[in-house]
Amino acid sequence: MHLKTCHNVFMNLSQIIENIQGRIPDTVNEVELFSSFALIIMAAFISWIIAKFLAPKLSAKFGEHEGTIFELLKFLPKIIFELLFGVIMLSALALWSWQIYAEFCIGFAAALAMAAALNHLLRAANIGYFASVGFSIIAFFFIFTQSIGGLTSLNIILSSIGFSIGEYRFTLWTAISGIFAIILLLAMVRLSSRVIKAILLRNPNLDDAQKALGEKLSLVTLVIISFFIGIDILGIDLTALAVFSGAFGLAIGFGLQKTFGNLIAGIILLMDRSIKPGDVIAVGDSFGEVKKIGIRAVSVITRDSKEHLIPNENLMTNEVENWSYTSRKVRIKIPVGVSYNSEMELVEKLMIQAASETPRVLKRPAPAIWWSNYGASSVDFEIMVWISDPEEGVGNIRSAVLRRLWFLFKENDIEIPFPQHDLNIRTIDDELVSKLTILSKDAQTAKKISKKPSKSQ
Repeated sequence: MHLKTCHNVFMNLSQIIENIQGRIPDTVNEVELFSSFALIIMAAFISWIIAKFLAPKLSAKFGEHEGTIFELLKFLPKIIFELLFGVIMLSALALWSWQIYAEFCIGFAAALAMAAALNHLLRAANIGYFASVGFSIIAFFFIFTQSIGGLTSLNIILSSIGFSIGEYRFTLWTAISGIFAIILLLAMVRLSSRVIKAILLRNPNLDDAQKALGEKLSLVTLVIISFFIGIDILGIDLTALAVFSGAFGLAIGFGLQKTFGNLIAGIILLMDRSIKPGDVIAVGDSFGEVKKIGIRAVSVITRDSKEHLIPNENLMTNEVENWSYTSRKVRIKIPVGVSYNSEMELVEKLMIQAASETPRVLKRPAPAIWWSNYGASSVDFEIMVWISDPEEGVGNIRSAVLRRLWFLFKENDIEIPFPQHDLNIRTIDDELVSKLTILSKDAQTAKKISKKPSKSQ
């Protein structure tokens, strides 16, 4: 088996070499060879001019949102230059029948440019360095083979190495082309989703929820399209997948139930706009601002800069307190107690003054004072204040109002009472009374002795 495969590979390789040798002319057409060099230099110059003119325009258009496609913007001048140069070289190969020496030079230049462009595109899509370099080398090899007869020659060799499973033959060519196609499709999906996200962010007519919904739906659409394109590239018959559709559906029902549930829940949350990026929500012990609604979970940033990832399904099934659903204005209650001997009108005036002088407290609705209770040691009030930026925190507002009120109470001699208790003694033991009397006399005697002047004085 192995000897037969090696023999086939050797024979196919020998045939390719013979075909190449048959194309080598007896004399070199120096005019055509120098023309190919001139074409390469001219194409490089034209591509450089266009890239220098076009790249700043595209960078300025998407520059406001560099965080989304920063890598693409960084490589944009090189990508434009390399793609234009590669397209010109490939067009030259297709439009003119070159001698093999000139064809080698133009093919090498085209392969090098397209491989470099692919490398930069993969890097922009956050593909690892070694993976992007590896696939760029494969792309260079594939394109360069156009100079020696196209991919058919390479296909002959790689298709000779493989094995058969029933009616389907699995070869090295199938494996390499399949892996290359999958990685390329994934990179294009990630890059396309970033470009779509940047376009959505630049649209002033869409709010944050609509932008997030558009981004999520576009990602799902790109993944589905790339899946069917990959199936078509690999030559897989869709009817063969019908056998496994039942098992696949069962796997989704049990193993991926939560994943698909969170995906659908996230889309529903964005469509009904009950929770959207920028809202301030409280779910259980988590309180903070919604930063992102992802495929699996919602990211909530707390005031402690902790990021809580809450599954989308939890927000659909559990009770959620949205502080900014219809309005961003939030009322805060601040309890305060003062002594019964205080002048209550002055107390109310000082509490209103403390609230009004605190930053972030709204003037309208104005702060209000409520009498809440006659306590055991104090008259209890509640200061009602309104804010419009709950994402900046609530506890710091209470602290600021109470701090300002403390100094106002000190300036106006307003007492903040502490708990007091009256002790009523109904009966007392005679022995205890005698002991207390003795202790009292001893204390008085010690006091008199301490008052007498000493002899040294």
